[in-house]
Amino acid sequence: MKNLKLKSARAALDLSQQQLADMVGVSRQTINAIEKGDYNPSINLCIAICKVLNRTLDELFWE
Repeated sequence: MKNLKLKSARAALDLSQQQLADMVGVSRQTINAIEKGDYNPSINLCIAICKVLNRTLDELFWE
């Protein structure tokens, strides 16, 4: 399932996939895979992404 909430939150801050990836210490391909729903990130990566995007886990990752 695509993570459109993550993509929207990233775009709202005018961050590219590469910029977000650099900020959380992963590759751009990892961010792309999360957004496409092809990769299930670890809870630690989810938390790191939430901190950068100033969102909660509920807002970005939970149904």
